[in-house]
Amino acid sequence: MAGLPEKDKLIRNFSRCLNWEEKYLYVIELGGQLAPLPEQQRQADNLISGCQSQVWIAMTLSEEGQVVFAGDSDAAIVKGLVAVVFILYRDLTPQQIVSLDVRPFFADLALSQHLTPSRSQGLEAMIRAIRSKAAGLLAAQ
Repeated sequence: MAGLPEKDKLIRNFSRCLNWEEKYLYVIELGGQLAPLPEQQRQADNLISGCQSQVWIAMTLSEEGQVVFAGDSDAAIVKGLVAVVFILYRDLTPQQIVSLDVRPFFADLALSQHLTPSRSQGLEAMIRAIRSKAAGLLAAQ
């Protein structure tokens, strides 16, 4: 995730997009910046159910206790949404992830109203899965 912008820069970059098409292209560009997902992480427990596309999200803890994300999707726009979600949750602990509702950020980015219903449902499934996995990491500590 080293190449992905910080949350504040992400919001600024979105505000500079003149229309939905530019935002769409920016989301796809963000997805292209995700590191490739290792094959061993493409397993059933990392596959997010509720997404029309295939989405894998793996979460581990750093030595500092922050969640480290890895993910991928077979759809470019969805992979970009995965990157956006990772940016919003970057450098947080499992407890902070469980406590943080990222949905308002999607409203701030003006993404919510431009996603198809199936993509909105998939995004919600990703958020639920991340919060559930964070709760599992918290319980394992």
